[in-house]
Amino acid sequence: MSINSAMIAGASGLIANSSALAAISDNIANVNTVGYKRATAVFTPLYRSQGTSQQFAAGGIMSSTKLQISESGLLSPGSSPTDLAVSGDGFFVVSENTKGFTTTDPVAFTRAGSFSPDANGYLKNSAGLYLAGWPVQADGTIDADPSDLNALEIINPVSIGGAAEATTEVGLSANLQASQAVSASEATYNAAASATNMASGALTADVEYGIPIYDSQGGVRTINLSMMKSSTPNQWHAELHVSPASEVTTGTGLVDGQIATGIIAFDANGNFDVANSTLPTSLNFLASANAAALTATQVQWAASEGINSQAISLELGGPSSAGGLTQFDSQSALAATSVNGTPFGDFSGVDIDGSGMVFAKFTNGIVKKIYQIPVATFANADGLEALGGGAYGVTRDSGSYTLNTAGVGAAGNIAAATLESSNVDLATEFTNLIITQRAYSASSKIITTADEMLDEAIRMKR
Repeated sequence: MSINSAMIAGASGLIANSSALAAISDNIANVNTVGYKRATAVFTPLYRSQGTSQQFAAGGIMSSTKLQISESGLLSPGSSPTDLAVSGDGFFVVSENTKGFTTTDPVAFTRAGSFSPDANGYLKNSAGLYLAGWPVQADGTIDADPSDLNALEIINPVSIGGAAEATTEVGLSANLQASQAVSASEATYNAAASATNMASGALTADVEYGIPIYDSQGGVRTINLSMMKSSTPNQWHAELHVSPASEVTTGTGLVDGQIATGIIAFDANGNFDVANSTLPTSLNFLASANAAALTATQVQWAASEGINSQAISLELGGPSSAGGLTQFDSQSALAATSVNGTPFGDFSGVDIDGSGMVFAKFTNGIVKKIYQIPVATFANADGLEALGGGAYGVTRDSGSYTLNTAGVGAAGNIAAATLESSNVDLATEFTNLIITQRAYSASSKIITTADEMLDEAIRMKR
């Protein structure tokens, strides 16, 4: 009977609009939720063609809810460097635990980037989901596989600990007085004998400069450059030696902590003469060589466990160089030393750039690449399945994921210290609320009208 079908259609209208009201309510409630994607009720009529029949049976309506996942919210400033947003298409890759991705804890994707360290230093968002990234290898490379989840790790910047950098370059800006008198002890000077060299202290250097350097573990060591005016014009005897001498083991020809000996020469204009200088400017410290096997002029760090080999370039200048050693008739003085490398420093925080590269910062000024955050893209992001907590899972409709470097291909850039706001528009939701309320009321009128018509039909029997 058509009246019965009308009543059923009215009931389906109540159910469908109730579902629409639930979606609108969720949207309004989550207007301030980071990365929230609004839900939209989609109505579908259920009537079928009746042909030429004079009777029409109402089919009613059904509703389904669709998430507007591909619709981005506005980007707003965050309060932490680890507050992240994707500017453009794509999602962060997240896991429910710190062990990565397993069959029991599958991969999930989210735009909710309010990440902060948990008690163990892992980056976790407000929904308890852990951020994954590609680790930077020891050689600085990244295994950025577009489909292999096993190449990802849960990001933990705190686990990096501290960092140090060994000195590789030393520069000097100093003047040696041209009118310096030649010492009487210069006549007996012999760098290879403790009784007649400067490193032992047996002979007093005319000029001596201490240069601090750093080993591979961040230890601070001192190299001294001791110089004595030679009886040969425009030349100075020079010894590079470590203080204390026990910090190095040396080969034949080096004594008292010496790591290099030779002549420093100047031209007639007082500039450093590279061609006639014999003091080595490339210093090499071996890591763990057999001390007995050290050849002439070879040295190694002594009494130090695990110290890496270290090569240091000594820049003493020249006619076309800024700074360096000079010999003018002015008082001998050290103007400046430039030494790279750093002592040990503790982890102090992170920076993240637009490509998703995570940099660890240390108290000694070192900035080190440690992870790169991938951006996952889909052929149809609106086909993803909502998993809760602002996370989504892969479905047949969404297509498979592709992991990209941020800003490459279809992947958006990553904005640090930024959060994506909800894509809910309150004006639209309140308008839909009124429309849904009216539609619900109208559906209820269908039921009451059909009820009255059935009552009239029943009274015909009386």
